[in-house]
Amino acid sequence: MQQQSTFTTLTTFIITIKDWLSRHVVAVTLLLFVISCLLFMTINAHGHWDFILPLRGKKLLGLMMVGYAIGTATLLLQTLTHNPILTPYLLGYDAIYVLIQRLLVFTLGGLGYASLPLLPKYGFEVGCMVLFSVLLFRLLFTKARQDLTQMILVGVIFGILCHSLSNLVARLINPSDFAVIQYASYAQFNNINTQLLSISMVVVIAAMILIWRWRHQCDVLMLGKPVAINLGIDYQKFGLKLLAMIAILVSVSTALVGPVSFFGLLVCALTNRITPNMSHSMRLPLVAFVAMTTLVLGQTIFEQLLGMAGVLSVVIEVGGGIVFLLLLASHYRLSTR
Repeated sequence: MQQQSTFTTLTTFIITIKDWLSRHVVAVTLLLFVISCLLFMTINAHGHWDFILPLRGKKLLGLMMVGYAIGTATLLLQTLTHNPILTPYLLGYDAIYVLIQRLLVFTLGGLGYASLPLLPKYGFEVGCMVLFSVLLFRLLFTKARQDLTQMILVGVIFGILCHSLSNLVARLINPSDFAVIQYASYAQFNNINTQLLSISMVVVIAAMILIWRWRHQCDVLMLGKPVAINLGIDYQKFGLKLLAMIAILVSVSTALVGPVSFFGLLVCALTNRITPNMSHSMRLPLVAFVAMTTLVLGQTIFEQLLGMAGVLSVVIEVGGGIVFLLLLASHYRLSTR
C-alpha cells in the first residue's frame, strides 16, 4: 500500500513538472540559450577578455543570426505547406550557392577567388539566390495556380541540375584549386566577416519584425487554405510574402556562412517534440531559441572542449539527415494505418 502511494506521488510530481514545463517552455529554452552563450564566451578564456570578447562575440552574433534565420524560414515553409518534413533547402539554395563558388574558382582560379572583395561577392550570391526564388515563385505560385507541391518539386529538380553542373565544373577545375571549393562547400562558423555580419543582422532584424507582425495570420494559415480564405486571408499575396521572407532569410544566412541543409528540419522537429502548441506567438521564439542554442552549444563543444577535432556543420547535416529519415518513416507508418 505504501509503495502504491509512493508511486502515485511520484507520478503526480512528474505530471506537475511536465505541465509546468509545457506552460513555461519558452522561458526554459531562453534560459538554456543564455547558459550556452555564457559557456561559449567564458570556457578557456583564462582572463584574456580584451581578445576573447571581440573574437567570440562576433562568432556568437553570427551563430545567433544563422540559427534564427534557418529555424524561422523552415517553420514558415512548414506552416505554409502543412508539411513537417520540408526544409527550404529542398528548393535548391545550397546547390545554387555551391555552383556559384565553383564557377568563381573555375573562372578566377584559387588565388583570384581568395582575393575577391567580400561585399560584392556576398551581394552577388544573395542576389542570385533571391532572383531564382522570385522567378520560381512568380511562375508557379500565381492566382491561377497555387500548387506548392509542384513548386517544391521544381526546386528539387533544379537543385539536382545545379549539383550535376557543380560536379562537372569541379572536374574541370585545376587540382591545386580543388581544396578551395571543398572549403567553400561547407558551412564555416569560425571565420565570419564583421562587415557581412552587420549587413546580415540588419536584414534579419527587419525580417524578424515583419514576421512577428504576421504571426496571427500564420495561425490562421495553419487552419488550411479554404478556411484561411474564408477568414479574410489573401492566400496568394500572403503566401508570396512568406515565400519571399523565406528566400531572404535562407539566402542571407547561406551567403554568410555556407549551406546547412538539414539544420532547419532538425530544430523544427525538436520544437514539435517540445510543445504541441501551434500558436506562432510561442513557436516563433521557441524555434529561434532552440536553433540558436543548438548552434552555440554545438560550437562550444567542438571549439572549446574537443579542440576543433570535428566540424559542427557536418555533424548537423548527419543529425538532420537522420531526423529526416525518421520523420519519413513515421509519416509512412501513419499513412498505412
